[in-house]
Amino acid sequence: MSLVLASGSAARRQILEAAGLSFEVEVAHVDEEAAKASLRAEGVKPRDQADALAELKALAVSRKRPGFIIGADQMLAVDGETLDKPKDMAEARSHLMRLRGRTHALLTAAVVAREGAIIWRHIDTPKLRMRDFSDTFADEYLARVGDAALKSVGAYQLEGLGAQLFERVEGDYFSVLGLPLLPLMAFLREHGVVAK
Repeated sequence: MSLVLASGSAARRQILEAAGLSFEVEVAHVDEEAAKASLRAEGVKPRDQADALAELKALAVSRKRPGFIIGADQMLAVDGETLDKPKDMAEARSHLMRLRGRTHALLTAAVVAREGAIIWRHIDTPKLRMRDFSDTFADEYLARVGDAALKSVGAYQLEGLGAQLFERVEGDYFSVLGLPLLPLMAFLREHGVVAK
């Protein structure tokens, strides 16, 4: 049975590759911004927004192809608000300043669709505390990471220089990166997609 990742995320692709899975990538062509705006206008909680977006992606690809289709999404929630990927470096800096010295949650959702229906879902919520770094450190960090700061919520990648921003991480490392790998692997083993 084929396995397809319905995401253009390099981090998610690398997680699955490193775990030795054989899969294809087909980016789901959905209007995420419109979906997010609609969900937020309806007052949907960040946890459920991430789940709904993961489902939207998986179903979009599952309607076109056979196999197990993995959809995933991640929301960053801090002090009751949600942050999206920064649009530019000024917004990336603003996000870092907003998160500095605080704990935030990464609401990480993954679903698997097959034949146009969701057959599995999992939501994980790691919590991360940024240290109270200096303005100078923030500027130097952004100069070093460049446009990579625009590719993830929070303007960081924990697996790289972003590790220097934190004093504590509670929860699953893979979920921080954007995919709850271990629960997903358990599901895939149960369904014979990967070896028991």
